[in-house]
Amino acid sequence: MAAHVPPWHERLTIARVARQAAHSAFFKMLRRALSSDDGRAILSEALVDRLTSPPAIAARTLSLDPPYADLGRASGPADHQVAPRPIFITARFRAGSTLLWNIFRHLDGCTAYYEPFNERRWFDATRRGSRLDETHGPVGDYWREYDGLADLALYYNEDWIRRRLYMDEHSWDPKMVAYVRTMIERAQGRAVLQFNRIDFRLAWFKRTFPNATVVHLFRHPRDQWCSTFPDLREYPYTASPGDFLAHDHYYLREWATDLEHWFPFLAERETSHPYQTFYYIWKLSYWFGVTHAHHSLSFEQLAANPPGELEQLFRVVGLANVDVSQSAALVTPPPSRWPRYADDGWFRQHEERCELILREFFGTTTAAGVDRDALGSTRAAVDAAPGH
Repeated sequence: MAAHVPPWHERLTIARVARQAAHSAFFKMLRRALSSDDGRAILSEALVDRLTSPPAIAARTLSLDPPYADLGRASGPADHQVAPRPIFITARFRAGSTLLWNIFRHLDGCTAYYEPFNERRWFDATRRGSRLDETHGPVGDYWREYDGLADLALYYNEDWIRRRLYMDEHSWDPKMVAYVRTMIERAQGRAVLQFNRIDFRLAWFKRTFPNATVVHLFRHPRDQWCSTFPDLREYPYTASPGDFLAHDHYYLREWATDLEHWFPFLAERETSHPYQTFYYIWKLSYWFGVTHAHHSLSFEQLAANPPGELEQLFRVVGLANVDVSQSAALVTPPPSRWPRYADDGWFRQHEERCELILREFFGTTTAAGVDRDALGSTRAAVDAAPGH
C-alpha cells in the first residue's frame, strides 16, 4: 500500500512550523550562549576587527558639507561652550581618589561628584543608602551634589561597572554621554567628576569631552593591594587563589573577566595568584593614565608634599586664588601596610613575572588606545616610584 502523502498546503504548513521551531530553538541557544562569559569572549574575538574603528567610508565623508544648507546645522552650542571646563579624576580603587575628590569638594566654585558610575546610584535617595567607608575620613556623605538630579536615572546603566570597561575613541554610548553631560551642565561652577572606572575609557572620554582636563592619580601597587583588605589577615599571601572570591571587595575578578578579551594574560588560568591579576590591571591603568591624562600625580608624592603637589595641580586645571594650605590640611595619609602583608621577595617575584609577560605581549602587539612609545618611557617612572 502506498504511503499517505499530505496535500501540498499541509506540507507547506508543516515546513513552516518546523522552520519556526528551528528558528526559535536556535536563537534560544544563542541567547543562552551569549549570556555566559565564554560566549561573549567568542563574539568579541569574532567582531574585534569590526568594532575597533568605524567603517572607512564614514571617516572619508564625515567632514563633507551637507548637500542642503539646513541639514546638519547645530541646534545648540558645541560641547566646549556648554559649561566651564570640567575636570575628570581617574584612579584605581583604593588609590586615594576619595581624598582628591574631597579636596575639590571643599573649593568654592566647584561641584565635585563622587564616583558617578557607582552602583549605589547617588542620585536615587531611595537606593543609595547611608553607609560610609570609615577609611575615607570625615567626608559626611557621598551624594549631596546629586540631590535634584533624579533624572540621571534616564541614562544610568549599571553595566558600566562591569562591561565594556575598555572603550577606544571610536566607541559609542549615547547614554553615557548624556549622563556625564547632565552632571557637567547642572554643576554650580566647575564640574569635577571623580571616577574609578574610566581608566581604560580615557581615549573615549577625551574625544567625547575635548574641553575636559583629565587628572590621573596612582598609588604604589603593594599598598594599594593591601588597602583592598579591611584586615590583612582575611586573605594572607599564603591563601589559596581559589579562596579569593570571598575577599574580592573591589571587582578585580569582574574586571579581569571583561578585559581579558583585550589583554588575554588577565585570564584566571594565566595567573598563579590574584596579586598578579591586580598588578597587571594596575600597570595597564597606569600606562593609560600617563598616556591620556593632562596631569599625573602619585599618592605618595601628594602625601609627602601636599602644598607643592596641590599648587601644581590647581595650576594645571586652571583654578586660581585657591587657599592651598586649607586644601593641604585635608591630606592625612595612612601608613604603608605592605611590609606587614609579605616580604619584598614575595611581591617582587610576582611583579617580575608580570613585567616579563607585559614585555612579551607589547613587544609583538600594541593595545588599542595605548601609545607604544609611552609604554616604554613610563616603565622607569613606575619602577622609581616611592617604595617600589
